Amino acid sequence: MTTTGPISPPLRRARAAVAACFLTNAVLYAALVPRLPEVKDRLDLTNASLGAALAALPLGALLAALSSAALIRRLGSGRLASGGLVALAVAIWAAGVAPSWALLAGALLVAGALDAVVDVAQNAHGLRVQRHYGRSILNTFHGVWSIGAVTGGLLGSAAAGLGVPLAVHLGVTAVVFAGVALLAGRAMLPGPDEADRDPAADTGAATGPPPRRGLVLGMAALGVLAACGAFVEDAGSSWSALYLRTELDAGAATAGLGFVALSVAMTVGRLTGDRVVDRFGQRRVARGGGALIAAGMGLALAVPSVATTLVGFALAGLGVATLVPAVYAAADALPGLRPGTGLTLVNWLLRIGFLASPPLVGVLADAVSLRAALLTVVAAGLVTLVLGRVLRRSVAAG
Repeated sequence: MTTTGPISPPLRRARAAVAACFLTNAVLYAALVPRLPEVKDRLDLTNASLGAALAALPLGALLAALSSAALIRRLGSGRLASGGLVALAVAIWAAGVAPSWALLAGALLVAGALDAVVDVAQNAHGLRVQRHYGRSILNTFHGVWSIGAVTGGLLGSAAAGLGVPLAVHLGVTAVVFAGVALLAGRAMLPGPDEADRDPAADTGAATGPPPRRGLVLGMAALGVLAACGAFVEDAGSSWSALYLRTELDAGAATAGLGFVALSVAMTVGRLTGDRVVDRFGQRRVARGGGALIAAGMGLALAVPSVATTLVGFALAGLGVATLVPAVYAAADALPGLRPGTGLTLVNWLLRIGFLASPPLVGVLADAVSLRAALLTVVAAGLVTLVLGRVLRRSVAAG
């Protein structure tokens, strides 16, 4: 089910609708982040109690993520993504106006669950549109997500600076972007998700189901690759500022540039990654990205300075940019699995990677040093270089 001629208007609208879902998904929670200090002060929370409430977000995601495949088969990925985003908008608003710690944690638990389901559904529909296009477009969707995260953060910061009440700010955001999600839902591809799959390529109908051992090993390899992506991204968000500040004596403003360098490079890599993947193939790009991650962070840690560290994080961001989309595409196309199952499992494993990365690096940093602990990023790059061979050569490949 690929398009060899001009792209039809309905297909273009479906692509725009998926992009709108990715944007909305990122904006909603990012809009709350700059205002979390207000939530903490209003509820008179300690740092520990706020942290415990925020932990409900990944907990909800882990609890709900495995239900995504069944929901996709029942409702369809487009409908699930659209409706889930409307519910997510309400949950984020509820978290912002919650009158107690328990209700804040409960709202974040629900928000995490909805985010996990929406994440799988929007990727599933994006891959469905990609199959019709017959070329890579999934990386651009993830680039749009990155833009949405920045947009939501800027909106939240501006609202806080202008003194806009939290309930009003999050209420307007919820209404506007819930409307965007509903409009996007009307432009999604019709019919069940399995309607546009090639049974021989995706379910093993032509050759029989693959051996269970091979399927398990394939999913395990993809899960490890997803975890590698999580370790690289988390290094930028959780540890780059602390590393620059404590290990290299950078100033407060400079310390934040490590995360900026990784995020900007990753966004650029995602927005341009589809053309690179179409030209060189997913397997080669992922393995080259692994080498870039290892070389970049290896340079930063071997020659410690502010300049080399910023270059290292930028190269790591560029190297990891297309990894998670490639893993999603490979998992979704695993033979012998029902629609949505591979994508659901690898999304769940990715979230475990994000959950495991901060404490593991923290324990290593306390035991040795943060500089030594960040060798985990180099290791993630090397593992990607080796395991990247399990990815498909191209998007069009079965």
